[in-house]
Amino acid sequence: MNTTFWRATGERAVRTFAQALAAILGAGAVDLLSVDWPGALAAAGLAAVLSVLTAVGSAGVGQHGPGVTESALPSPRSLRAARDRDAAG
Repeated sequence: MNTTFWRATGERAVRTFAQALAAILGAGAVDLLSVDWPGALAAAGLAAVLSVLTAVGSAGVGQHGPGVTESALPSPRSLRAARDRDAAG
């Protein structure tokens, strides 16, 4: 687990937190002033923690990505570098 992994995991956790909070707030179409904010934030926080645990538990399994900080496909630059390494022997 390297810096790229933790950056992508952090990105997913923040995204999951925001999505869970939006779902909780939108589920009842409630007035924002009458929301149980501690409960909503706790549920969104738990979703973010579960996202991190999922990433750690599945590290090294399957393909990477996609996230903003990583890609499911190799970049053209990395493909050229691999080709050059293979050609150099």
